[in-house]
Amino acid sequence: MLKQYKHIQVAVDGSKEAKIAFAKAVEVAKRNKAELEIVHVIDTRAFQDISSFDSEMVEQVTKDVKERIKGYYQEAKDAGIENVNYNIEYGSPKNILAHKFPEEHNIDLIIIGATGLNAVERILIGSITEYVTRTADCDVLVIREPAAQTEDIKNNKENNK
Repeated sequence: MLKQYKHIQVAVDGSKEAKIAFAKAVEVAKRNKAELEIVHVIDTRAFQDISSFDSEMVEQVTKDVKERIKGYYQEAKDAGIENVNYNIEYGSPKNILAHKFPEEHNIDLIIIGATGLNAVERILIGSITEYVTRTADCDVLVIREPAAQTEDIKNNKENNK
């Protein structure tokens, strides 16, 4: 029997992979009539390396993220998702996306884009996606750019010539 998901979390960060994951999350949420939680985590550790920590910088990043995430929210609403929320969290993306947020919001499916990091970056700092898939207590769906979608775009270009 197929599992019915009720509380779906999708991580967005402005990357192409996150946009593809968001589109899939909307599809899955519609199909399951589920609540969709759109989450962006501002990694505060990035600000710790700045010698003169400036709260204005955090405020500007938050403002930019809020504008972007509101766009995702509206897109989900326009697609027919009745129960959708957006959340901006601060801290370690790995811990928040894999544990803290899912536990606090009773998440039963996490949808996340495949990593955008190259091999060296993954070795040095680790992949958030890899960590979430390995340690989360609920199901995790990792979205990659679908080959079929790429093929459809290619075919449309050829047909329009």
